[in-house]
Order: sequence, then structure tokens, then C-alpha cells
Amino acid sequence: MSDARFLTGSTMGHVIRMTATGAMGITFVFLVDAANLLWISQLGDAKLVAAIGFAFAIQFFSVSSGVGLMIATTALVSRSIGAGRRDAARDQAGAAIVIAAGFQACVAALVIFFRHDLVSLAGASGETAALAARYLGFTMPSLVFMAVGMIASGVLRAEGLGAKSMYITLLSGTLLMVIDPILILWLELGLDGAAIGLVCFRIALMALGLFFAAYQEKLIALPSRASVLQVLRPFLAVALPAIATQMATPAGNYFLTIVMAPFGDDAVAAWAVVGRLTVVAFGGIFAMSGAIGGIFGQNYGAGQYDRLRSTYRDALLFCLAYTLTTWGALVLAAPYVVAAFGLTGQGADVLYAFSTIGVAGFIFVGALFVSNAAFNTLGKPGRSTLVNWTKDGLLSWPAAALLATVYGAPGVIYGQAVAGMLVGCLSALWGWRYVASLQPAVSGPLDLPPARPYPNPDRYRRR
Repeated sequence: MSDARFLTGSTMGHVIRMTATGAMGITFVFLVDAANLLWISQLGDAKLVAAIGFAFAIQFFSVSSGVGLMIATTALVSRSIGAGRRDAARDQAGAAIVIAAGFQACVAALVIFFRHDLVSLAGASGETAALAARYLGFTMPSLVFMAVGMIASGVLRAEGLGAKSMYITLLSGTLLMVIDPILILWLELGLDGAAIGLVCFRIALMALGLFFAAYQEKLIALPSRASVLQVLRPFLAVALPAIATQMATPAGNYFLTIVMAPFGDDAVAAWAVVGRLTVVAFGGIFAMSGAIGGIFGQNYGAGQYDRLRSTYRDALLFCLAYTLTTWGALVLAAPYVVAAFGLTGQGADVLYAFSTIGVAGFIFVGALFVSNAAFNTLGKPGRSTLVNWTKDGLLSWPAAALLATVYGAPGVIYGQAVAGMLVGCLSALWGWRYVASLQPAVSGPLDLPPARPYPNPDRYRRR
């Protein structure tokens, strides 16, 4: 019988535990990122804050592609674990690292080559554009290190080791928290100091991920050319739609940055603060897709379809409670955030619009992420791609552009919320209908590559 962790016990307990550990990790990282922006803002130059905002809009694409690769890894590895095929899971994990590192190296090279064009298209100009391009040129090569760390984290989540996955980001984020003010303020390196800190963070992410997943838990086999080729096709079958899905959010953010740019550096600076505040406040929601993917995957691999339905239901309930609580906290915190970042005029209006109205959309965005996790893990990743691009590529930009003509810069926030409400609701219903329709009698076999025999299985025995 399989010893997979998610096949027994309360599904709500698994959802809370995995999402909480994922949220703590991702929230801490983005909290450190927000602190990074705060240190930059202390230099008193709005151009520096705006440059980070433009660079973030572009970096979001590359990081999101890494998230898609991690989601694919979690889906593939967790299915094998649920089916009791641990040797196949180790092979898949090792091959995923090679594939993800190669993919992200190509992405980094493209962004570096076209960075001046990308920041110009985002609406940056003059010194702000030059600063943003410099930041991208410095930080993008480290994307490969981040890819390895994220894959290792996804493998730990597939196994159910949410706490160790959390430690990777907590420890790396602590390093960044310590060195950022030293580099930016004490050594007076400014934006370059922020870039150096980000590179150090990504190196630490890779080192800790490999330590926990490969060395301690023996969850990653040393990849061979044969194993990479064997895993490549089923991996890409999940990864490419997952990447396309994840790219929708940065694309939407990029388009909305273009809409926001004409309102000036103050508005773009506030938009950068909103971006950081969003991921800090809703770390649990953003962690949802990766956190519960392993729960879906293990139970799918084991053929326990009743637990798929209870997992979906419990995840929706968790999202509702989380968002309502966070909404109240943000309303109370808004004046302090405005003061801390020195936001004035339209910048302050943007922040208040987000904390009072924009947050409401995350009730439905959370439901969208739950359906994404189900579609990606249970064999329908193309549906996640469709609904996410409908929200971020089809509806958000025109809604924001329209409402911005009426409400100014805050209209961008309102348009984003409207799109999230409409698509999130429809996606949640579609996901539930699909999960409810799965039955052992009609479901096809899992698309898992055969396990490769090992000459010495004791080498991989868990401690």
C-alpha cells in the first residue's frame, strides 16, 4: 500500500496545512520584497521606485514561467507517489530540474537581449527606463538558480513536506532581509544593491532546495539523458499549459502598467506598492495552486475520487475565509501604508482604491486558483490557460482602460477587480463540475512514464 501522506486524514486539514506553509513561505519572500521597495523609497527618488515597478512587471513573466514549471513537477511527481511508484517520482524530479533550468536560461537570455524594448513598451522613458533595464540586466541570469530552487520546493510539496518547502523560502528570505538595507542604504548602492540582494536570494533558494529535497529526503535522482528524454513529453504536456496559465497574470499586470503609466511616476510607484502589497496580503491565495496540487495529485494517482471533491470544496471555503479576513486588515492598514511609502495625490488614491474595492475581487480570484490546481493536476491544464487568459488578457485591460477614463488611476484597480469577479466565479463552477464528474469506472489510466529500475534501491530509502 502507498505511504503517500494525502491519501488519509481530513482533506481540510491537508488544505490548511499545505496552504499555510506555502503562504508563510511566499508571504515572507514578498514581505522582504516589499521591504526592498521600502528601502529604495527611503532614497527619496520616485524614479527609482517607478523603475522597480517597471522591472517587476517584466520580471513577473519570467518568475511566473518558473511557477508553471513547478506546478508541472508537483503534478507529475505527486501522481507517481500516490500510485506507489517512488522510483519514477525521483526520476521525474531530477529530469524536471534539468528541463526547468534549460527553459529558464532561454527566458533569461531573451529578456536580457530585449530588456530596453520591454521597459519602453511598458511605458517607461528617460532615466526611469534606463534604471529598469539595468536592474533587469543584473538580475535575470540568476533566474536559473531560482528555477532549480522552485522545482525542489515543488518536489517537497508533492511528497507532502510543506514545512521543509517553507523553510527554503523563509531562510532565503531572511538572508535577503538582512543584506538588503546594508547594500541599498549602508553601502549606498541603491538600485544596484537591490539587484545584488535578489541574486543572493536566488542562489540561497537553489542551495537550500537541493539540500532538503535531494540530500535530506532523497526525493531527487541524479538525472541521466535517458530519464530526461523519458520524462520530457509528459512533463511538457502539463508544463506548457501551466506556463501559459501563469503567464496570464504578468501579462495582465503588464497591460495594466501600460494603462497606469500615463498618470505619472506617482501612480506607477503606487502601482508597484499595490503589487507588493497584493502578494504579501494574499500569499495564501497565491500559494493555493501549488499547495493543493499535491493533494489532488496523490489522490488522483491512488484513484480516490471522493477525496478530490472534498479537497476542492474545502479549498474554496478556505479561500473565502482567508480573503474576508485579509480585506478587513487591509482597510485598517491603508493609511499607514500610504504614509510609510510617502504616497500622495493619485498614488494615494490608487492605494485606497485597492484596499477598499480591489480586494473584493480576490474572493473570486482565490476560487480561480483552486480550479487551476484541479485542472492542472487532473489532466485538463488547457482549461486553466483558457480561464486565466480570459481574465487577464481579454477582460482586465479593456475594463481598466474604460474605468480609468471615468475614475482616473484608481479605475485601473476597479477594472482588475471586475474581471476577477466575473471569471473567478465561472471558473470555480466549471472546475467543480469537472471534479464531480470524475469516476474510477470512466477515468482513463494515468499518463505516467514507466519507472526506471535502480541497481541499488537501498540508496534511495528514506531516513
